[in-house]
Amino acid sequence: MRALVAMSGGVDSSVAAALMLDLGYEVIGVTLKQWENPDGSLPTAGCCTVGDAEDARRVSAQLGIDYYVLDYVDEFREAVVEPWAQAYLEGSTPNPCVECNRNVRFDALLDRAADLGCDVLATGHHARISQDQAGFHLLRGKDLTKDQSYVLHMLGQDQLSRIKLPIGEMTKADVWAEAAAMGLRTAGKAESMEICFVGKGNYRDFLAEHFPETRRPGVIVNTGGEVLGEHEGTAGFTIGQRRGHGVALGERTYVVDIQPGTSTVVLGRKEDLLASGCDLKQVSFIAGSYPQSPHVDVKIRYRSEPVPATISGSADTWRVEFHEPQSAVAPGQIAVFYDGEEVLGGGVIHRAVPPES
Repeated sequence: MRALVAMSGGVDSSVAAALMLDLGYEVIGVTLKQWENPDGSLPTAGCCTVGDAEDARRVSAQLGIDYYVLDYVDEFREAVVEPWAQAYLEGSTPNPCVECNRNVRFDALLDRAADLGCDVLATGHHARISQDQAGFHLLRGKDLTKDQSYVLHMLGQDQLSRIKLPIGEMTKADVWAEAAAMGLRTAGKAESMEICFVGKGNYRDFLAEHFPETRRPGVIVNTGGEVLGEHEGTAGFTIGQRRGHGVALGERTYVVDIQPGTSTVVLGRKEDLLASGCDLKQVSFIAGSYPQSPHVDVKIRYRSEPVPATISGSADTWRVEFHEPQSAVAPGQIAVFYDGEEVLGGGVIHRAVPPES
């Protein structure tokens, strides 16, 4: 049995590779090169850097496995970075990690696994996969503080049948301890929280440098339409933002609406952020069909807790109705459906539904 292991240069994927070896697989390590500097070199800050690739190479050498770097820069820019910038132009707050998993990473790695004669693809995600007579199920990771099932909600039955998540039953502390016990180079490596192609810089500066069209000056108004100030582009704002909007009113104000057509940012009170639900696009279900019950728990942000909701719709038209109003429902973010610890599917938030709508 042969396994292709996606290696980011971090501790999770390093331990995943080691565990696949322990399970008796012949292991091949691979890193996707997804972004590069203008001269073709890898970035030196953030994640997916030249240092990360070197760490992955050295861990592979420690484990005695073959290791390759695959160039997906063009595909990544077209499928992830350019739509990410366009989403900001449209007043949304996109999640590039989800779009990478949806449009690049898993398809690329599963295709390459097949090319290399690998039976499975393994990653270092904190999530679990189970199987029964009904098929394959995606579950939250054992360590709920590190759970990454949210960013895997788009996977389908065929993909799950060929994927292994060897650290899903481990806590992060377990992973660090295992890496230390094996003497892996990445045992003490800190986690990277940056957007991989932005690095340690500010995403607004990245947009201004690479997509200058996102600098579209406009006005900041209150919910009554009174002009409060000016801004250099709506791409610098997200729904629910309280700081950094450049307007001091003597009370807490939040970004409650972004109107890209007129390049207008609307500030309001916290209660103006409440939504009774949201409409979704790009909806998919892991089972390949609508769940038996419309009553689910839904996460509307990566770090939010699941809340009770009812889902309805068909084809490309779906609505989530929260049982209790939720705050700062941002278009472009992902709504993921759960049944307890199982991921049912999810979609991209297209618009928030105001109360009484």
